[in-house]
Amino acid sequence: MTVVLLRHGRSTSNTAHTLAGRSPGVELDDRGREQAQAIVSRLADVAIEEIVHSPLVRCEQTVEPLARARGLTPVVEHRLVEVDYGEWTGRELKVLLEEPLWKIVQQHASAAVFPGGEGLAQVQARAVAAVREHDARLAELHGRDVVWVACSHGDVIKSVLADALGAHLDGFQRIVAEPASISVVRYTSTRPYVLKMNDTGADLSGVNTPPVSGDGARAEVSGSVPGGEVRL
Repeated sequence: MTVVLLRHGRSTSNTAHTLAGRSPGVELDDRGREQAQAIVSRLADVAIEEIVHSPLVRCEQTVEPLARARGLTPVVEHRLVEVDYGEWTGRELKVLLEEPLWKIVQQHASAAVFPGGEGLAQVQARAVAAVREHDARLAELHGRDVVWVACSHGDVIKSVLADALGAHLDGFQRIVAEPASISVVRYTSTRPYVLKMNDTGADLSGVNTPPVSGDGARAEVSGSVPGGEVRL
C-alpha cells in the first residue's frame, strides 16, 4: 500500500510562533484554509481509497475539502494526534529555545521526554504502529495496491519518515515537514520505500503506480519504486 503523509495546513499557532501541541481551539488560518482547498487539485490525479486523520481540529479542517470532493468519510485515528508536549504546550518557541531540554529534542530525540507529557520515542512507536496497521488493513480489504491519506502533525510525520528511511530517531530533526506538505511512503513485504518528502508542489501524479509481482527486488536493482518507475 502507499500512504500519503499530509501535514495539516498553516494554523493560528504556526503564525503566532507557539507550540500548539494539543491545545484546544487551534484552527487553520486563512492561508491554511487555502492550502487545504489546494490539496484537492494537488491530488486530483491520485486515486485515494481512504482518508485517516489526527483528531485535532486543524487536521480535520485540512482533509475536509478533499473528503468532500471524493465522497469519503474520514477515519479519526487517535494515535496520529500531535505530541503531548505537557508543560511546553502553548508556550512561545523563542522562550522554549532557552530550555535545556531543547538541545536534547534537537540532538538526542530518542531520550527526550516532555515534562508532564510524552517522549518522542513513544510518539514514533504509536504513529508507526497506526500507519502500518491501517496499511495492512487496507491491503487485506482491497487485495490490491491502493493509495490512502494520513493527515497528522510535523513531528509525528517526521518520526514516521525516520522509521521508513531506516534512520535513528535521533536524526529525525534533519527531516522537514512544512504545513500542507506531502510525503509518500510505499510499504512492501520487505521494507518501506520513501517516494516523496516535504512536497509542496502541484504535480503528484507519480504517486499512482501500478502494482507488480515480487517483493521489491526490482527496486534494489533499478532504483525504482516497487510498482512503478518513479525514481527516488
